[in-house]
Amino acid sequence: MKSINLSLLMCLFTTNAFCLGVNTDEPKTIKSDKVYYNVKSEEIKTSGNTEMTNASGQRIRLNELSLSKNQSSVHASDIEIWLGNHVYVKADKVTKNGDETIAKNADFTACEGCDSYGNAWDIHAHTIVHDAIEKMIYFHNASFWVYDNNIPVLWLPYYEMPDPSVKYKTGFLSPSFNSTNGMGTQINIPVYINISDHHDLTTTFSYLTNENPLFQAEHRLNFRRSEFRTKGSFTHNEAGKNRWHLYNDDIIEMGDNARTTIYIARTSDKTYLQKYGFYDYQPYLDSGAKVELFGQTSYVVADAHIFQELRTASGNQQEVSGNILPNVRGVYQTDPFWHETYLSFSGDVLAVSSEKSDSQRAIGEARIISPWTLWGGNRLTLSVASRYDIYNFDKTAVYNESGQINDSYTGVKSRFLPSGYVEWGLPLYSVKNDWTYIIEPRARLTVMQRTDTKSVFAADNDSAGRFLSDTTLFSNNRYAGYDVWENGNFIDYGARWAAFNTNNNIEVFLGQTYDFVSDKEDFYDNGFRNGFSDYVGRIAYSRKYFEISSRFRNDRYTYKLNHTENSIYIGHGNNYISLGHIWDTQPIDIYSGGDKDTHEIATGAGLQLTKRINVKSSVIFNAYEHIIQRHSGGVFYEHPCYYFSLEYQRDNATHEDYVGNTTFQFRFGMSIDGKHY
Repeated sequence: MKSINLSLLMCLFTTNAFCLGVNTDEPKTIKSDKVYYNVKSEEIKTSGNTEMTNASGQRIRLNELSLSKNQSSVHASDIEIWLGNHVYVKADKVTKNGDETIAKNADFTACEGCDSYGNAWDIHAHTIVHDAIEKMIYFHNASFWVYDNNIPVLWLPYYEMPDPSVKYKTGFLSPSFNSTNGMGTQINIPVYINISDHHDLTTTFSYLTNENPLFQAEHRLNFRRSEFRTKGSFTHNEAGKNRWHLYNDDIIEMGDNARTTIYIARTSDKTYLQKYGFYDYQPYLDSGAKVELFGQTSYVVADAHIFQELRTASGNQQEVSGNILPNVRGVYQTDPFWHETYLSFSGDVLAVSSEKSDSQRAIGEARIISPWTLWGGNRLTLSVASRYDIYNFDKTAVYNESGQINDSYTGVKSRFLPSGYVEWGLPLYSVKNDWTYIIEPRARLTVMQRTDTKSVFAADNDSAGRFLSDTTLFSNNRYAGYDVWENGNFIDYGARWAAFNTNNNIEVFLGQTYDFVSDKEDFYDNGFRNGFSDYVGRIAYSRKYFEISSRFRNDRYTYKLNHTENSIYIGHGNNYISLGHIWDTQPIDIYSGGDKDTHEIATGAGLQLTKRINVKSSVIFNAYEHIIQRHSGGVFYEHPCYYFSLEYQRDNATHEDYVGNTTFQFRFGMSIDGKHY
């Protein structure tokens, strides 16, 4: 049995020494075979096995302790220290020098007892130094072993790490490795910089074998009611071009009734995000700012948008252009003033600018809504609205009264758009055994003033098409934007059936619309024939670990499927199978890029092989062109003390100077008390 001088080591349970995250103000407990207490000298002695524990569970195990009144002298033998969950230190000799505690011939692990096969990793060092002020642990002449010192992995003359009490510490993070067929091997070396408890920065230097280095940074700043996030990257590539991207997202809470949001998303060119792995398959980038004011029954928002298009024009389709500077929208709703009848007011001021034209518009609407519940459960809602639009165009392509396009119109146009609707519904339900059944027929008659032939002002309007779906049925205006307006009267009708119990949910909906104005079908192939639309609907079923749904649009005469979106999900957690499918006939009009259908299948699967190992994969298949758009997969290992993953992705897209890449990525990191390093 080795005898060691542990002078002042007991400050682990008092003050300023080998503390490593221990709350020294907590009460302590000493257990031993025998304990002696000298009342006069206030000295404690133990014989046999001795263990000291504080309220947090940190403890020391040793033999034959001798502890003086002020812990000025401590002697013990065979010392072991548990500093947290699975954090363990063992040493032959420990001494204290000022704020430093020095352990000789010591072992350190943060994986003690994590695995039945032994400690997943240990660091054996000739000397371990803990600095109580810096809260750092320094290892000299250290060797890294796995599974109870059975397998040597790495030797380092010097290594340092924060002690378990440290939440944030400046230093290197675990590197990751990428390999792509376009730019070769990429080694990512991240550095974490802690500025304060609420302010930090991560910078990453990426070395690429077939390209110049890439530099990345991510900045985070939090206040009590606000947060600021900025990240970006930069490279000067071998072709001599500066390529970069910048994302920013700031949220500033200005009291309980106001909020400001600032967002920036810009890149140097259309293919940079895709080529360097920052692409999230977004068609464009949106930068701007937004100010929101909230009231109990009112809401005002002022925002501005500057767009950057990432798509390339194809066929007859033109690239989307134009910025919104600014857009101000206000909504106010009164309290019910008779029965449940209330008023709502909304207003929009919007300016759209592009390289070729500018337009400003002011839109105001007042609406009265009166819902009623009548005999037999019938529900009736009456609504009348009045909308007025004023547009100021500058060199803008607009339609004239005969439906022809004036390519460069400058002037003011206005329109008055009164409308109203009557909506009826009758929800019926019954309960049988443990099932509840609901069936609800529903109909809405909408009356609108008929406007010009095309019901639009601008040729390049903000609603390029109208395709009826189950989500737009029973809407005040089924177009998505401001410019295109429902032209004339129409009636929506449909029925919803649902059944549910504790474990199951079923829903079926089918609907259609009849438009009293037949010329809408001439504008584009939107499913209207002789006033009647295609049938639209949805079917969904879900229970524990299983979900299936389908949305569809079928031809009224032939019942041919014109649009469908389907999804299936089976599983829970890391064990799952998913299948998504979308098919849509391509409309043929001046806005389309050709006559190709959209037909895409997306699949995904995950499997928990063991308690710690799981695999995942996904595939997106273009069924129209019979090619795989993207596929990816990976193996993930999660241990209480470390983690690693190996992932791959193949992108078959081609876009200007970008040709699809195959990317492999490897990540590895260590965990201490559940925190990744």
